[in-house]
Amino acid sequence: MPGVVAGAAVPLLELAYQASTRGLGANPIAEALNRLGLLALALLVLCLACTPLQLWFGWNWPIRARKSIGLLAFGYACLHFLLYAGLDQELALGAIASDIAKRPFILVGFLAWLLLIPLALTSTRAALQRLGFRRWKALHRLVYVCATLGVVHFVWRVKKDVSEPAAYGAVLAVLLLARVVAAVRKRRARRPEGLTVQAQRAPG
Repeated sequence: MPGVVAGAAVPLLELAYQASTRGLGANPIAEALNRLGLLALALLVLCLACTPLQLWFGWNWPIRARKSIGLLAFGYACLHFLLYAGLDQELALGAIASDIAKRPFILVGFLAWLLLIPLALTSTRAALQRLGFRRWKALHRLVYVCATLGVVHFVWRVKKDVSEPAAYGAVLAVLLLARVVAAVRKRRARRPEGLTVQAQRAPG
């Protein structure tokens, strides 16, 4: 959706402008990394909110925007990782591997990014048809794992004041609970029909 893409591009343009005018403070790479990571997490959580918003309010537009929001979250996550690997670590693969192995918050962030890759690659209609709906849906449930890892990455990154990552964690927990409740209700709605069919097949 063009409006979603345009809106999500504004923070990136602002970041680029501030970087070009040296407005990112004493440690511009760290500031840019923090902003890109936060934008990726915010968009990922927003993507997960699309279905609950439809369930709660009957809105259809969040579902139409969900794919675009998810791909934008992946895009920001890629920029976050590329900035870390390219500028912060200067593409020193040994140093990157050592950093990932020794620093848990980088490890979970890296795992979240890796898990987002197959989700982005299978976001097309052709991939859905190729995988089949059930396998596609099972694969895309990994987005909750990615978001959880993103929150953990954020918590371990800030170390002391965890109020902001905790807020993201709380929103994510509510969204997870909403999906669980919806799944339970759907299963209960199907149960009487299944019991009726079994009763009809039972010997009289």
